[in-house]
Amino acid sequence: MAAQQETPAQSVVVPFVSGTTPDALKRLGHHEVVERWHAVDRSAHAPHLVAVPAGDGGHWTAAALVTARPHTAYLKIVDAVGDVPAAVAAVVAHARRLERTQVKWEGWTATPEAAAAAGFTPLRPPLTPPDDTAGPATGHVRWLDGAAPAEPPYYGQTTHFTCGAVTALVAQTHAGVLPQGALDRRAELTFWRDATNFPACEPVGLGVAARRAWPSSPVTVHLDTDRPVMLDHLPESEQEWRACLQRMARTDADGTGVPVDPRPLTSAAIRDALGRGEHVLLLVSLAGMQGFDVPHWVLCHGAVPGALVIEDPWADAKKGDTWVDAHLLPVADPSLDTMSAVSPDGFHGAVTLGRPEGEGPGGA
Repeated sequence: MAAQQETPAQSVVVPFVSGTTPDALKRLGHHEVVERWHAVDRSAHAPHLVAVPAGDGGHWTAAALVTARPHTAYLKIVDAVGDVPAAVAAVVAHARRLERTQVKWEGWTATPEAAAAAGFTPLRPPLTPPDDTAGPATGHVRWLDGAAPAEPPYYGQTTHFTCGAVTALVAQTHAGVLPQGALDRRAELTFWRDATNFPACEPVGLGVAARRAWPSSPVTVHLDTDRPVMLDHLPESEQEWRACLQRMARTDADGTGVPVDPRPLTSAAIRDALGRGEHVLLLVSLAGMQGFDVPHWVLCHGAVPGALVIEDPWADAKKGDTWVDAHLLPVADPSLDTMSAVSPDGFHGAVTLGRPEGEGPGGA
């Protein structure tokens, strides 16, 4: 049975167009499910239907709505209707053809039993609902190469500007430095208040705040420019005092023993850091994944063949993008290298957090 699910006899892939439902999909029923599919504009995430045709070719026995963030290495099943096992098997085969690393399945209608039978494991639900959440309460994941990196907790940032604070807190929770119960909104805002360049967190200030919060954890800032960063969108009068704060952060880094490495972290260097048991807070542009060029912090915490695995503390509910997309998100190495060149002039910023002194690789 498992082998048949891996290699379905036939499937078809057609675009999913908002406001339009193919007749073959209508015949499968589940109109309330299809209505939810049309409730948001998913066009930015390449929505498509993976369907299993009936023997006569004019009908379908099953169909799944599939989406994914651009420039990533996964596919997401929003729902499957009809013969659900056949639909899911068709999506897994489709993902293998596309050389994806992972398939996720949102838990709108999927039962834990159906997901387990299809080879999926449950995702840990978010510790707090992401901002403007419209996501499901549960989700499931299947790694197609057999590798399954250790799963950190998912915490969705509760403001538009605390991504840096959240990535640092999730990293330390994943490393066992912080108890999971300590990861809450108070911790998020407290850490942000110490790290912020108002309102964003720039690399040096974030690294200094991490050193102050966890003095036993080795911290290195990676920033390949000496000029103030992440200020170009502001009026000149607003840039000046924030630039002063960044110069103060450089002085604080010297005083607290936080090195600032002028070499950018490539995907290969990130893999090396992860192999040493470190976590990498990486500054990326959201232009590739979300369509707008805004600097944003994500956490690199795992590696699988061909992709690095990140936690993104933000999801865009207006696009049907949920915590299931943002959690355990694989991004191919070349794509992550492109994302980490932050506009307008392509600077690179990151912070590496090592295990507390005296601990080696392994553990949490």
